[in-house]
Amino acid sequence: MPTIEFELSIREEFGTFLIAGIDEAGRGAIAGPVVAAAVILPLNQPGKLELLDAVNDSKQVSPKQREELFKIILSTAIATSVAAISAPQIDELGIIPANAMAMTTAVNMLNPIPEFLLIDGRMRLRKLSIHQKSIIRGDSLSLSIAAASILAKVTRDRHMVEMNAIYPDYNFSSHKGYCTPGHQAEVGKVGPCPIHRYSFAPIRQTLLD
Repeated sequence: MPTIEFELSIREEFGTFLIAGIDEAGRGAIAGPVVAAAVILPLNQPGKLELLDAVNDSKQVSPKQREELFKIILSTAIATSVAAISAPQIDELGIIPANAMAMTTAVNMLNPIPEFLLIDGRMRLRKLSIHQKSIIRGDSLSLSIAAASILAKVTRDRHMVEMNAIYPDYNFSSHKGYCTPGHQAEVGKVGPCPIHRYSFAPIRQTLLD
């Protein structure tokens, strides 16, 4: 389970409680946006942190649990934000710059402004002058990043369910835009829709077939 060890280490070194965890959802999908979330937890309030005992990497939590934890995180955190970059923007920018843009936007939306960033993976947000640390598998190690992963995942999943009503041929409510065999089969039958990522190989290849 993720802990606040990274956060406490940073607090000791930099003397700050305003540490934001940042993560994304949807980076590997072939449809829909990439969604980033940022979360500042109340590190100086142990009683509130106890409410987050069940928070984990979003991939390790069931959809029902994620929905419950989503509400708890929103009510417990000092500040939260979520930002999305659409499929057409991803095609224009590329997924890594789009991911960085989503994360940067989420950080800029936080109030108060964080004094340190903990970022999942190898990402560096070069447009931000805030101190930051990238942590591989951070969503399973840092509670702040894990909380952000829950917010990003739930927000994106809800969006893809909404897209299922608009584009019912693809069953987005089931696979959430990821490259499953069923999803590929549907794209093969009816072609891609406006929220598919045309620059991604599975969709690009469909257009060439």
